[in-house]
Amino acid sequence: MKLLRIGAFGAETPAALVGDGRYVDLSDIVDDFDERFFGSRGLERIGPVIEARAASGHALELGDQRIGAPIARPHQILCIGLNYSDHAAETGQAVPDEPILFTKSPNTLVGPNDDVRIPRGSTKPDWEVELGIVIGSRTSYLDSVEQARNAIAGFVVVNDVSERAFQLERNGQWAKGKSAETFNPAGPWLVTPDEIGDVLDLGMWLDVNGTRRQTGSTSTMIFDPYFIVHYLSQFLVLEPGDLINTGTPPGVGMGFRPPIWLQPGDVMELGIDGLGSQRQNVLAPR
Repeated sequence: MKLLRIGAFGAETPAALVGDGRYVDLSDIVDDFDERFFGSRGLERIGPVIEARAASGHALELGDQRIGAPIARPHQILCIGLNYSDHAAETGQAVPDEPILFTKSPNTLVGPNDDVRIPRGSTKPDWEVELGIVIGSRTSYLDSVEQARNAIAGFVVVNDVSERAFQLERNGQWAKGKSAETFNPAGPWLVTPDEIGDVLDLGMWLDVNGTRRQTGSTSTMIFDPYFIVHYLSQFLVLEPGDLINTGTPPGVGMGFRPPIWLQPGDVMELGIDGLGSQRQNVLAPR
């Protein structure tokens, strides 16, 4: 399944993509793709409905409707830092022995094509294409990495937008450089694991103003999605609908010599094989 949410910000309705540019509406049977939906085995419930509606000709044209983030605001957004060996190399940092964990404010979540706004006082805004994991059930103290597969509802493209001066030069936790408004575009859809051949062999890319900046693959992940979910479950409770950003491949702005930072008027375009693509305009601070 490919789940999406359509409509104005804060008033999105749940749907499922059933073809190129076509979807079926699910708002009569699902309130939202949120904690309650995932925690009540909602994915199992809607599968037959999607198939029946698509087969009976109830599919609609997506057209130019706004696509929101494919999940409602989650309980938490967790992030893994330096999780690609080639990205660690470009930053000059050692490959970590264990996942580096930081958090991102849940209200950073926006749609895949929504504007990204540079925050006040920013001098070093940056981009990061990442694979996002959406948790499908309340999870803690998993006994094995294999069990983590059953805890994952699906995967999604995310742009872990960052402000490097806030993150690295203002002391304390990385969250200060990760949590500005609009700093977590997600989507266009949540793709369930059965739709993905090998999550550890997905091409990733990001362009700024038409110039390729990031080219990578999930194959260079240090800690794979299943290990990450198992690992995190040993320290905290993962709630249904939670989002985990799993790190970025090389090509971020701070990795260039000299660094390249986002500017108002820039356009970011990014995607992951099988998960869709995004496009964001960069706006000046308010």
